[in-house]
Formats: sequence, structure tokens, C-alpha cells
Amino acid sequence: MKKSNFIAGHWVEGIGSIKNINPSDTADVISEYTSATSEQFEQAVGSAIIAQKEWEEVGIEKKSQILIRIGDELIQKSEELGELLSKEEGKPLAEGIGEVARAGQQFQYYGSECLRLYGEKIPSTRPGFQVEISREPLGVIGIISPWNFPIAIPAWKAAPAMMCGNAVILKPASLTIGSAVALTEIISKQDIPKGLFNLVLGSGSDIGYKIAVHPEIAAISFTGSVQTGRQLYKDASSTMKKMQMEMGSKNPLIVMDDADLKTAITCAVNGAYGGTGQKCTASSRLIVHENIYRKFIDALLENIKNLKVGHALDEGTQMGPVSSQSQFESNLKYVDIGKGEAKLAFGGSPMNMRTPGYYMEPTLFIDGDNKSRINQEEMFGPIACVIPSKDLDHALEIANETEFGLSSGIITQSLAKAEFFKQNIKSGVATINLPTAGLDYHVPFGGRKASSFGPREQGTYAREFYSQVKTSYINSGPV
Repeated sequence: MKKSNFIAGHWVEGIGSIKNINPSDTADVISEYTSATSEQFEQAVGSAIIAQKEWEEVGIEKKSQILIRIGDELIQKSEELGELLSKEEGKPLAEGIGEVARAGQQFQYYGSECLRLYGEKIPSTRPGFQVEISREPLGVIGIISPWNFPIAIPAWKAAPAMMCGNAVILKPASLTIGSAVALTEIISKQDIPKGLFNLVLGSGSDIGYKIAVHPEIAAISFTGSVQTGRQLYKDASSTMKKMQMEMGSKNPLIVMDDADLKTAITCAVNGAYGGTGQKCTASSRLIVHENIYRKFIDALLENIKNLKVGHALDEGTQMGPVSSQSQFESNLKYVDIGKGEAKLAFGGSPMNMRTPGYYMEPTLFIDGDNKSRINQEEMFGPIACVIPSKDLDHALEIANETEFGLSSGIITQSLAKAEFFKQNIKSGVATINLPTAGLDYHVPFGGRKASSFGPREQGTYAREFYSQVKTSYINSGPV
């Protein structure tokens, strides 16, 4: 059993046992971890409060160098840590390596942004006065991260939190603790105050709840399901915490009749089945113009049938297993639901591979109704549905008819249609001739409606959440 909780600058053993199982080979228990006790959680908060005050006084150049060094080491170890990530999460090795490198880029970026935490100095409306607007840390930030991007999402939350002078308590998903431990090991080697960064393991109902209700935790950045997010918001409301939440999605990819078919198929397959469909930006609704509807389906089926499903670490694997038994069972239930709502064109069944794992075929439904459950509820698996549309107005009506609004895309060769789409799609991210999945780290990310709550993540916009504004009035004349 590993000492897997990092509290007040030390690795400590908690209670119980959390098994880290390889979804590509369920006979392989990668490691075992322990949950933090109530006393350890309180120790983490107490040490974070003290460390945050010390960190706030550290100069911006030193902060910058520390964050950049964390990023450098993540990139240097991307192959090693990418293999660990792929083993415990199930995404193909190339994607695992890429995710670790992206986490490194996040720290490098925010290391540089440390030097650009500018304020403002402006004239007052009153003669002889000046006004200064500055940013200050919030204090202790609770980070609750998901299993589908187990190192990138903690990185893009922790890096700006630390950049702005805050302390961090990270509660990762129990499915992918190994990646969080690896990230913490790299951070812990830096010259930072003990307690500035804490890794606290446990369930959402235990540790997540404690983060929500603790009066000394100033803010929470959460990524997960809508249901969990709503409960977290309810629990945290009594302490008036600042909240940032990235939640569910039901992302549309619109394919117009003037689309380049090769581009459309590439984007649809990447968006729907990349990462086994376990991305909040995945394209689960493919809205295709009726003039090319059958042609698109035929080309898509030909591509899907040739996708190589396999062990995450096997060479050539394009789609790995589902992450867990519960997610696997949920996916199969949605397949059964979908059979009563649309036509199953391909897939939908478990797969027997060389190792026991949570393998299922890439699944495609066609002739779907947007009001059906498979087109309204987030499935979070390799399942997509093709929906016919009459024209761009009709496609946009379908695309916007959902409680979510995270990512969306259009495939068209018309600049006018692309511009009209951007102006009328109700989502936080819009892509043109690109998959709905995939994003840059230096620009804001987030959605609308039930997909997001609070300020945007990433880029300079992250400062809006991880810092607070102070307005100072100065009378430079005689008192």
C-alpha cells in the first residue's frame, strides 16, 4: 500500500484501499492507494492556509521559475508518465503521452504569465485622486478533477491557481490516482512552502463534500457531471464559495452539403470515437444535410469498421477500452435504449480481446430524432447518432435544442455559412472544419447553459477565477 496522500509537505498513508485497475487488462492491478482521514484533511487545510501566506510573498520571478520547472519535468517525463496514464485510464499511448506534454505546457505557460499579472492605474473622476486596480489571491483552492484527463485537467487548474498566489488541495478521481500522484511528486520537489500543494484522496461523498463545506476553502474548481456539480454547488452554498464548474455536454457536429467529405469523416470519427468518446468535447450528435446524408453514412461506416480497438499500450491502437466497469455497463444500457429510438448501423457490442478489459465496438446510430434520450443525455462513450437536417437553419435548431452548450462544429466550404454558424450556435466553443474535440491551452475554455458555471478556464481568463480584484483610491494632495 502506497503512502499516497501528500499533506503538509509529506507523503502519508490513509485508510482503506482504492485499487487502481487497468481497464485494458482487468487482471492487472496497477497499484493500491488509501483515502485520507478526517484528521488528515483538516491538516491539509491548515497547512495550506499557512503556506498560502508564505507563497503570496514569494517574488514573481521565483514563482515563474518554479512553475516552468514543473512544466519542463512533465514534458521530459511525458513518455514514462504517458504510459502510466494510458494504463490506468485506457486511452491509446500516443494520447496519454500527448496529455502529459500538454500538462507540462500548461505549467510553462502560467510560469510565463506570472510575470504579466498586471493591474491598472487610472484617473479618478475626482480631481487630485488616482485609482489603482490590483489582483490578489483568494487563499486555498479546492480542485476536484475527473478521470478522463487525469493529469491535464489538474494541471490546467493548479497552475493558474499557484500563479495567482493560492494554495491547492487536489482531490482526483479514484479511477486514475496514479497520474495525480505522479504530478504531485513533481510539484513536491520544488522549492515551495510545505502545504502549498496537497493531494487528498477519497470519494466525492467524503472528501468532495468536505471541500464543499469547509469554511477555510475559498473556492472550488470542479470538472465532472452535471448531477455532481449541482450537488457540489448546493453543498458549498452555505459558505459562499467562489465556484467554477465544467460539466456535461451533448456536442453537435453539423455537416453541410458543400462539405469536403474527407474532412467531414475525419472530424466526425475523431470527435466521436477519439478517447473512446470519453471527452466532454466529443461529437455525439452528427447533424448531416439531407442531400449528402446517405453518402456521409456510407463513408463513415467504412471508416468506423476499420478502427483498431485494442489494449491502450498496443502499437496501432486507435480506440482503447472504456475506463471502468460502471461506465461500460452504462454504455451498453444506452445502446439498448438507442435500439428503441433509432437504427443501429454498427457496433454496440462488447469485444473479446487478448486481455480481459472493458472493450466495446465503436457504435453508430442513424435516422435519429434529436428529442430522443441518446441525443439529449450525455453518454460519455464511443456512441454517436446521425441526424438528418434540411438546411443550415434547421441544423442550428437541432444543434441548439439541448440543455448543454459546450462545444460545436460545422463542416462547410462556405465562409458565409461558417460565419452564420458562429453567430448563432449556443456554445462556448465553436469549430470550423475541425473536430469538436481538441483545444489550445492559451485561450479560454468553457460552455453555456448546463455545461459550465462561473468564469472560464485556461488562458489569461483563468485569472478571473483564481484572483480577486481590489480597487484602491489614492489622494496624492494635501489631507
